[in-house]
Amino acid sequence: MHPLTLPPILSWREFIDVATAAPSITDGSSRATGTDWPGASWDEAVQLAIDGWPLALAEAEVTVAQLRDSAGLSRGVTMLEPTWDVTGAEVDVGAYLSGIPECMVDAVPREVSRRGKVISFLVPSGYSNTVEHQSIINRGLALATLCTAIIDAGHSVEIWSGDTGWIHLPETKQRYRRVARVIEAGEPFDVGRLIFAVAHPAMLRRLWFGVWDAQPREFATMMKNDRYGRPPFTCEPTDLPAEITDPYVFPYLSENDEQWNDLPTALAWSRTVFNELGLLHD
Repeated sequence: MHPLTLPPILSWREFIDVATAAPSITDGSSRATGTDWPGASWDEAVQLAIDGWPLALAEAEVTVAQLRDSAGLSRGVTMLEPTWDVTGAEVDVGAYLSGIPECMVDAVPREVSRRGKVISFLVPSGYSNTVEHQSIINRGLALATLCTAIIDAGHSVEIWSGDTGWIHLPETKQRYRRVARVIEAGEPFDVGRLIFAVAHPAMLRRLWFGVWDAQPREFATMMKNDRYGRPPFTCEPTDLPAEITDPYVFPYLSENDEQWNDLPTALAWSRTVFNELGLLHD
C-alpha cells in the first residue's frame, strides 16, 4: 500500500506544484464544484496561493505595532556585562597573573536588543468539516498577527503547515502525515501568503486535498472515501525534518474550541502563546 507518511515539502513553490498536480481520481473534493464549503473555487484557491490573501491585519482592528508593544517585544533587555579596567570590584586572576594592568572586573548594566531568536511554528491544517469559516479566519488572523509581530520585532520565524490525521481501514486505523514549509527563516516575509496558509479554508479544503488527490489512485480513493481523514488532527514535532529542533506546535482547530469564536478572544490566546514561548516580558 502507498505509504501514509510522505516526505516534507520544503518550499511554498513546491507545495503549489504538488497540490496542483494532476489528480489520479475524478471525484476528489479538491476540485468539486457547486459548493461554497471550501471558501473558494479551485481556480480562486490556486490564485490566492500564488498571490496571497490580501486581508490586511488592520481590517481586524489590530496593528502589528500595537501587539508588538503590548508584548514588550520592542523594548530592550538589561543585562550585566563584564568590563575590565585597572580598578574594579573583583580580580581577574588569569589577567593578573599574565601581567595585564586591566585585571579588575566590574559587572556593568547594559541594555541589549532581544533580537535574533529563530522560532519554528508548525500549524495543523486539519479540522473537521463542521468547523465554520469565521473560526478558521479568526484563528488564522491571530496566528498571522503573532508571527508578524515576532518578525517585525527582529526575530526570525519559520512556519510550516501540516496535514495529519487518521485513516480508518477495515480492520485498523493508521496515521497519515505530510508537512509543507510556508515561510522559510530569513526569506523575504510574505504576509499575504502567511494569511492564506493559516486563515483561509481553501488552504485545507482545496490545496491540501489536492495533495492527496494527486497520490496513486488506491491511496487517493482511500483518502476521499474516508473524508480526507478523521480527528485527532494533531501535529507532532517529529513530523518536521530532523534538523528542526524545539518547534512550537499549535493545537489543531476543533469545532469545540471557543477561543476562536471572535477575534479579540483569539488574540488573547495569542498573548498566552507569547508567554509560553518566553517572548513576553511584562
